[in-house]
Amino acid sequence: MNNRRVIGIGETVLDILFRNDQPQKAVPGGSTFNSIVSLGRAGVPCIIVTEVGDDHIGDMTCRFLTANGVSAEYVCRHPGTKSHITLAFLDEKNDAQYTFYKDHASAALDGRLPEIRREDIVLFGSFFAINPAIRPAVARLLDEARSAGAYLYYDINFRKSHIPDIPVVLPNIEQNMRLASIVRGSMEDFEYLYNLRDAQAVYARVRPLCSTLILTDGAHAIRVFTPEGCDTIPVQPIPTVSTVGAGDNFNAGYIYAMLHGASSHAERIVMAQRWSQDVCRQIGNNISDELVSWLKQ
Repeated sequence: MNNRRVIGIGETVLDILFRNDQPQKAVPGGSTFNSIVSLGRAGVPCIIVTEVGDDHIGDMTCRFLTANGVSAEYVCRHPGTKSHITLAFLDEKNDAQYTFYKDHASAALDGRLPEIRREDIVLFGSFFAINPAIRPAVARLLDEARSAGAYLYYDINFRKSHIPDIPVVLPNIEQNMRLASIVRGSMEDFEYLYNLRDAQAVYARVRPLCSTLILTDGAHAIRVFTPEGCDTIPVQPIPTVSTVGAGDNFNAGYIYAMLHGASSHAERIVMAQRWSQDVCRQIGNNISDELVSWLKQ
């Protein structure tokens, strides 16, 4: 692994998980945040560029990062601000319906930013990566990463609630794809963005922007498109307790496998699925102590 760093760029929230309308667990979260914390737990040197409030939740979040081996040096905090909260309501299939309590318009990523090196891996995605309010800072950091020769992993992770924003944010999404070394998106993402439901049509749309695409489709097979062709990797069904964090830990597992010498996309996705499935077997956002112990053997 040669001490390569993973630098995450993304939002941070406090996730409160409910089952049968009763709270089950509260834990710091966010798409990139979940990935970075799991990688930190697995011993990977990690940094996160994010913002939290100047409140108890923000204090708790910074302690949580440090406890899991992630540097909080670049967590931006402004006096008098409040941390964001997400309520996740688990249904009978253990999938979550989300309610967000946050104000994207008030975001201000104006703290210190890390110097990105050639050997770094940069993970970014979700609305944080396209939010017009902080786009100048995010775009500058991504441009610097690309210029430095870092590996950029972009997870689109577009929420249905932001469909009205597509005319404004689609140029940012497509710029992110141009900068990325690899793009991960779901069929749902591309249905929202381009009204596409055919995998080949999706890749035809993405390829001029980024030639390598991981396309997920719920319980259906995962496809990896490259100029050389398409690999199809089946998804193994498992009993789930919660699907919160499943996609985030898929990303983390893929990056972990890459850092540990897996050269093919298929090998990396086997590890990605293992991380994702591990999180689905518990209520929480990050890989379990049992998986961490297995990884460190």
